[in-house]
Amino acid sequence: MANVTVIGAQWGDEGKGKIVDWLSERADVVARFQGGHNAGHTLVVGEKVYKLSLLPSGIVRGTLSVIGNGVVLDPWHFRDEVAKLTAQGVSITPDNLQIAETCPLILPFHRDLDGLREDASGAGKIGTTRRGIGPAYEDKVGRRAIRVCDLAHLDDLGPQLDRLTAHHDALRAGFGEPPIDRAALMAELTAIADFILPFVKPVWLTLNRAKAAGKRILFEGAQGTLLDIDHGTYPFVTSSNTVAGTAASGTGLGPNAAGFVLGIVKAYTTRVGSGPFPTELEDATGQRLGERGHEFGTVTGRKRRCGWFDAVLVRQSIAVSGVTGIALTKLDVLDGFDTLNICVGYKIGDQTYDYLPAHAQDQAKAQPIYEAIEGWHNTTAGARSWADLPAQAIKYIRRIEELIGCPVTLVSTSPEREDTILVRDPFAD
Repeated sequence: MANVTVIGAQWGDEGKGKIVDWLSERADVVARFQGGHNAGHTLVVGEKVYKLSLLPSGIVRGTLSVIGNGVVLDPWHFRDEVAKLTAQGVSITPDNLQIAETCPLILPFHRDLDGLREDASGAGKIGTTRRGIGPAYEDKVGRRAIRVCDLAHLDDLGPQLDRLTAHHDALRAGFGEPPIDRAALMAELTAIADFILPFVKPVWLTLNRAKAAGKRILFEGAQGTLLDIDHGTYPFVTSSNTVAGTAASGTGLGPNAAGFVLGIVKAYTTRVGSGPFPTELEDATGQRLGERGHEFGTVTGRKRRCGWFDAVLVRQSIAVSGVTGIALTKLDVLDGFDTLNICVGYKIGDQTYDYLPAHAQDQAKAQPIYEAIEGWHNTTAGARSWADLPAQAIKYIRRIEELIGCPVTLVSTSPEREDTILVRDPFAD
């Protein structure tokens, strides 16, 4: 039985939470491998709605869930999210949830810096969630981060705090802010340490032992490939690598552990925040997609920008992430359209492209080349087999497969857990 790596193949918000939850019934371990609590996963289970942003989606089913070393962890948000889910009846203990010892911590001054930079950036705003994700990753690669394992050795933190405050106090002074209050920071870390430390484990060892025992591991990515720091629409990206290859470096398993790579793809396209979006619809059609798809960010509550399906970008994501098959979500949002458009290329000036160029100015000027396809008027909502789908909806799916060069593995037809058409079981490969 194969492991499965789940990644978003657009700009995030593709419906990964439901798919990971659905697959976690077949998994022995679910592992988050990058990002932080800027992720937003909504799970609908019967009458209950669970909103996760840091915890792996498998925790709702009680599947062993791990937060890998590639994640940046806000310990206070972690505590609050655990409390919220516990109040909803989800059991969360060190027996079913582990945090990697080497996760960098998101600290209060990271959040401050995130907001100060955004406010000062004017037209150059990235559109971050202001949760400190980027500054925390900067400290990680700058070798000045405080990590989860440091919570067990706070008396030895002095030299690391010297490096950290030397960097941040200079930045804060530039914004007219006072230096970091080291005593207050130490008090906050001391107060939260006892809550965090019982969950802390050598996650790389847990996962390697699971692999050796033939256990099925489900790797859960956050955001989407088009937000990848290297392969996304830079600079309007997140601060981590979101591609499937990060499952290895972000958990401590080798690259041969990734298994079946499942790319989650909406049947149309959305984006939150700033940045290029060639198929964006700023008209009644875009409004209709947003309203029918309930397109508001789980984490920020921000309205998502909506547009037609972009086969060029999805094909690009599939290439850089080595996607084996896709899960097509929110097909039901397209019910009732007379005509659907699919982007098959771009015009930038006098040139035609079958990929999105790297430079931000070229990306901003890209005009979509559309292929029109007939819509359908019967409902796909709640369909659980091909026989339940209108013929034209199947034609739409098949045309997407042709254009992106990748087969459809799953089709999701509502937020409900069981409203899923299984074409190919990723764990069976």
